[in-house]
Amino acid sequence: MSRAARLSMIDPKHSELPIVKQCVLLNVARSTVYYRPAPESAENLMIMRLIDEQYLRTPYYGARKFVEWLLRQGQVVNRKRVKRLMRLMGIEAIYQKPNTSKKHPENKIYPYLLRGLTIDRVNQVWCTDITYIHMPKGFLYLVVVMDWVSRKALSWRLSNTMDADFCVEALEEAVARYGRPEIFNTDQGSQFTSTDFTGVLLREGIAISMDGKGRFMDNIFIERLWRSLKYEEVFIKSYATALEARSGIGNYIVLYNSERMHQALDYRTPDEVFRAGTSLWICGQSAAPTGSASPMFPPTIAEAASPVHGNMGKCSPLTTYPQAQPQQEDFDLTIGKEMVTFPSAPPASRLIGAQAPGGTLS
Repeated sequence: MSRAARLSMIDPKHSELPIVKQCVLLNVARSTVYYRPAPESAENLMIMRLIDEQYLRTPYYGARKFVEWLLRQGQVVNRKRVKRLMRLMGIEAIYQKPNTSKKHPENKIYPYLLRGLTIDRVNQVWCTDITYIHMPKGFLYLVVVMDWVSRKALSWRLSNTMDADFCVEALEEAVARYGRPEIFNTDQGSQFTSTDFTGVLLREGIAISMDGKGRFMDNIFIERLWRSLKYEEVFIKSYATALEARSGIGNYIVLYNSERMHQALDYRTPDEVFRAGTSLWICGQSAAPTGSASPMFPPTIAEAASPVHGNMGKCSPLTTYPQAQPQQEDFDLTIGKEMVTFPSAPPASRLIGAQAPGGTLS
């Protein structure tokens, strides 16, 4: 039995066996039982924040480069200290390492199922990950369950511990609200390989996919969410309490889903793409009897014909319904000193900076 397992068996409130006797029976030092780790200093928390911000820009930096980068920021630290702080934050330089297929000694590791797979509808693939939120005296840990195609954050939980419970709660809420995906993709973190988490997926009949070790690109969409969340919310708010963090992150996720336009989604919001039920860049017809790519959210004829739900390419994912044909109208636009006649109105985004009779389009 491992030392950690023996230590977890000690019960300080046992009515018959005092702690001294329990330590003797389990061969555990009493000092280990009474030890309480000291919190990180304000200086260390500040250094960790700097490392966190720079890691989003240069995830390939290891401890050596971070030491040199911190020196340029006026922070004199050695490599051993940087390595310890990076290990505490759970980050490491991204590079190809040997023995990447080595399995966890206790939990089962599932294969990566998304390689070469065409993902073109909502509720086909979900993904999840954990990130840390800096607080004045430590960290909070955030987990989000996301739909792969629409980028919609389906559920989230905030915790002050790294156990699997808050991950399981987020998963169960997403399944209860939006149904079951076909595939659920995670990394190989202990929370996601635990029997508590994988048991929910197996019970619901969901195929389990796991990233290769050190392969952050295998789950890139949720990694991009962390960058947006931290740069657009966390770093500019600097939460003082867990209550502030919960409120701020909750408000941001609502904005992220319903208001924040995504360039990769043709400047639509995740909610709009999720309701449409399909992606914008992959053409194909759903096998669902409704003709919609998502049996949960079949679009109406009016929605299918609307420019908001139409595909910007030559083929449409909503092939069951007729597409509304735009009216061709000629119009004149003055660019500089010349009058140019266009056969039809181009998108306004392509006319940024062009001089119209009334001013500048922006």
